[in-house]
Amino acid sequence: MQRIGSLPKDDQDPGWFHTSRLRQPRPPLVGDAQAPWVVVGAGFTGLAAARQLALNFPNDKVILVEAQQVGFGTSGRNAGFLIDVPHDIGAPDYIGDRTIATQVLHLNQRGQRILRDLVEEHNIVDAQMRHSGKYQAAVEDEGIAVLNAYRGGLEGLGQPCKIIEGSELHEHIGTSFYRKALYTPGTILVQPSGLVKGLADSLPANVELYEDTPITAVDYGQKTVLHHPTGRITADRLILANNAFGAYFGFLQGRMLPIFTYGSLTRPLTAAEQASIGGKDFWGVIPADPFGTTLRRTHDNRILVRNSFSFNPDGRAKTNYPEKVRPAHRLSFERRFPTLANVEFEHTWGGGLAMTRNGAGFFGELRPNVYGALGCNGLGTVRGTATGTLLANLLAGKREELTEYLLAAPKPAWNPPEPMLSIGVNFTLRSGQAKAGLEG
Repeated sequence: MQRIGSLPKDDQDPGWFHTSRLRQPRPPLVGDAQAPWVVVGAGFTGLAAARQLALNFPNDKVILVEAQQVGFGTSGRNAGFLIDVPHDIGAPDYIGDRTIATQVLHLNQRGQRILRDLVEEHNIVDAQMRHSGKYQAAVEDEGIAVLNAYRGGLEGLGQPCKIIEGSELHEHIGTSFYRKALYTPGTILVQPSGLVKGLADSLPANVELYEDTPITAVDYGQKTVLHHPTGRITADRLILANNAFGAYFGFLQGRMLPIFTYGSLTRPLTAAEQASIGGKDFWGVIPADPFGTTLRRTHDNRILVRNSFSFNPDGRAKTNYPEKVRPAHRLSFERRFPTLANVEFEHTWGGGLAMTRNGAGFFGELRPNVYGALGCNGLGTVRGTATGTLLANLLAGKREELTEYLLAAPKPAWNPPEPMLSIGVNFTLRSGQAKAGLEG
C-alpha cells in the first residue's frame, strides 16, 4: 500500500473563489465505489480528462475525485490568463526551436478552443471570458530588451504582436508606470474559479464528481484501489491529474517543484476611482521579468496584483504567508496606481504551481492501467485542458500530431537531493525577486 504523505491544503481567502458564483459542492463519497475510469484531481486537467472520457465511453461510469471543493484549489487561484503564444525564457528570442514552439502554440490554442467552446455551449457566464489579449510590460532596461527580443521571436513565428510605447500605454491600462509593453491579441482572460465551477457543473451525466474526498492511500495491481476517509474506490484505469501531488502516488518523485505564487484583489473601484485612472475597463498585464508583477483589471472593476514566491515542498500552503506578502503587493499596487492608495485589498491568497527544472511535463502511462498528465509549469489553464483531453482520447485509441509530440517530449528532469534542493530553490526565488527591481 502506498500511503499518501501529503494532502492538498490551501489558505482560506482565495479571491476568485469568494467573488464568483456560490455553488453547492457535490458531497463527498461515503463508502465504496468502483468504475472503469477514475480521475484524481478536479482542476483544469482532471475536468478535461473526465469530460472527454465520458464522451468517448458514453456507457462507462467515470469517477472524478477532488480533495477540496472545485474552484477552491490551484485551478481557481491563478491569474486567469489563457495564453496562446509560447514563452521560453531560456531562449534569446523567447521562442527557441521553431518546431517545438509551433507545437506549444498549437497545444495552447487547442486548450483555448476547448474552453471557449464549453463556455459558449454551457453558457458559463461566471467565467467572464473575454478575448482581450495581454500586455507584457516593462519599466527597467532589461525588461525592455526582453520585449524587443520577444517581438522578434513572435514575428519569426508568424504571430501578431505590437509594441506600445509608454506615452500611449496609459490609455490602455490606466497607469503611466511602464515604459513599454508588447501586446499580443490572442490571449483570453477569465475568472478562473468561476470557469472551473462552471466546467464542473456541466460535466456529462456519466461523470460522478465527489468533492472533499482526499485519497489517503493507494494499492496498485491489475486494478487500482484508492482509499479515502470512509471507504475505497476500485478503478480499472486510473488517471492522475493532481500535478505535484502525483509524487505522493509514487510517480515522478524528485522531479517536480511545488512553487507558490501570491495574489491580492482589491474591493471594486468606485466610479470616481475608475475615472481617476482611466484606461480600458478590462485588461491583463504580465511582467517582462518572470519575477515581476502581474496585473488584472477585472469585470467587476477590481485590480489584481500578483507577485512573490515561495517553495512549498509538500505542496501545501504555508501558514500566514499571504499576510507576509501583502506589503509587497501594496507597494507594487501603489507604485502603479498612486491615486488609488486608499483602495484596500479584500483578499490575499497563494496558489501552487507544479514546476520542473527543465520545464517539461509528463504525459502518458505511468504504470500498467495508470496514466497521468502532470507538471503544468505555470500553464495549467490551457495546457492542462489540452493534455487532459488528449490523454482521454489516447485511451480511446485516438492519436493525433499533438499526442505524438507529447509522448515524445522530454520528461521532467531530476532534482538535486535535499537539503541542496531547498537551499538552491529558495536562493533562486529570493535573488530573482530582488533583481526584478521596479518590475516587481
